[in-house]
Amino acid sequence: MKNSKPTAALRALRLRAELYALVRRFFAERGVLEVETPMLSMAGNTDPNIESFQLEFTGPRSAGAPRRWLRTSPEFPLKRLLAAGVGDCYELGRVFRDGEAGVRHNPEFTMLEWYRVGWNHHQLMDETAELLKAALALAGRRATVRDTSFRQLYLDKFGFDPLTAPEEELRSPLGVYDIDPAGLTRDDWLDLLMTHLIQPSIPANRILLVYDYPASQCALARLRPGKPAVAERFEAYLGPLEVANGYHELKDADEQRARFESDLARRRARNAAEPAVDERLLAALPKLPDCAGVALGIDRLLMALLGTDKIADVLAFPFERA
Repeated sequence: MKNSKPTAALRALRLRAELYALVRRFFAERGVLEVETPMLSMAGNTDPNIESFQLEFTGPRSAGAPRRWLRTSPEFPLKRLLAAGVGDCYELGRVFRDGEAGVRHNPEFTMLEWYRVGWNHHQLMDETAELLKAALALAGRRATVRDTSFRQLYLDKFGFDPLTAPEEELRSPLGVYDIDPAGLTRDDWLDLLMTHLIQPSIPANRILLVYDYPASQCALARLRPGKPAVAERFEAYLGPLEVANGYHELKDADEQRARFESDLARRRARNAAEPAVDERLLAALPKLPDCAGVALGIDRLLMALLGTDKIADVLAFPFERA
């Protein structure tokens, strides 16, 4: 008989409930509105590195397109709410990513995403650190906070500029690993440097905030002109675990459409599924207020709080027991 028991201990289940209550207090005190958006959408995530679940609706055709996509984040509808004037808001809920299963990944997980009107990514970075410190206090822990630009982080660690160094130089520190270079891009090597050599060295009692990423990793963030240009985004790490990813949000619909089309071209080259572009988001973007937003992985945060590298330790029933 298959094991029917939960994989998370009672302590982990209680800590999750306490964390949810903390999140709601944290934002209520700051006047940030909790909202709820659809889990199923006519449009999916075009990001070539994220796969969406899809399903077919069998009800009346008057309800709209039968093909629907389970959300990989609530980002698009939250931005539509912002464009409609809802103001500072957040959502705490389940999201879904196909193919992501393993020690640190579960195909369904919990994401906290919030937006601050009139803020840039640096202001939101500071608030993210405040929330992380409050969460650590639930587990009786503290952490120091360090912030650094992406460029400076790599300069300090490896002695080269990640924005301009030749690819051969990026690959050199990874020579100790048996990595097949076929098909890997410059951004892939930068990611491997982060996951293999930088993240493991972050102390467990450190909140590391990394900002201003290469322009090629802009996603839905604004680009700041320069030599070279950088993407106004940040990532937050609690110890070796990445827990949050935030942007100074792009509001140029033409630029966003071009990025979606570039994503789809890369998917086409891989014979991957091509989700429909979210036309409602593109229609709303010109009315999006100047704002910054961040997505925080609740399960990753719980893993960091409990000092475990197994996501099953913070889930009542992971994918294989669902």
